[in-house]
Amino acid sequence: MDWLILCIALFLAGILLLSLARARRAQSGLPEGRLVYVDTSAWRRTERPLFSKAYRITGKPDYLVDDGREIVPVEVKSGRAPHQPHESHVMQLAAYCLLVEETTNRRPRYGIIKYADVAFEVDYTPELKEALLMTVDEMRDDLTHDAARRNHTDSRRCESCGYAEYCDEKVT
Repeated sequence: MDWLILCIALFLAGILLLSLARARRAQSGLPEGRLVYVDTSAWRRTERPLFSKAYRITGKPDYLVDDGREIVPVEVKSGRAPHQPHESHVMQLAAYCLLVEETTNRRPRYGIIKYADVAFEVDYTPELKEALLMTVDEMRDDLTHDAARRNHTDSRRCESCGYAEYCDEKVT
């Protein structure tokens, strides 16, 4: 009889833990599927960046989720969501979609930008891919002509920037 009560208690605890895990996953903004890439050091060793030889771009999405049909890139932002995702965030996600397409030969239909309070699904359309490639070309042109300039006045952005020690335009 004691074994039966123990088995029932363990079964109920298992159901409770499974329900809690599903609720946490839903809050995370991640789609259903298997995590195949994680660039959050809290989970494990940081993954290698994805690289496209064809377009000469590289990047490290926060997550890649394989839902069985496609691999979905997910970019997590710590701030509250704007009414629509910022264009720079959409371009960053588009770059991850392109990198997934190039490195896996599987074109994602969409990616996700997860803000602290809302997640946005962004369709990876041919038009978005074209806008990304035009943006990359403009960035390269600016670098070639020494026309790249900082575009903000927020010192907090400089503090967390990986290029701050090399930048002669940082806000202090």
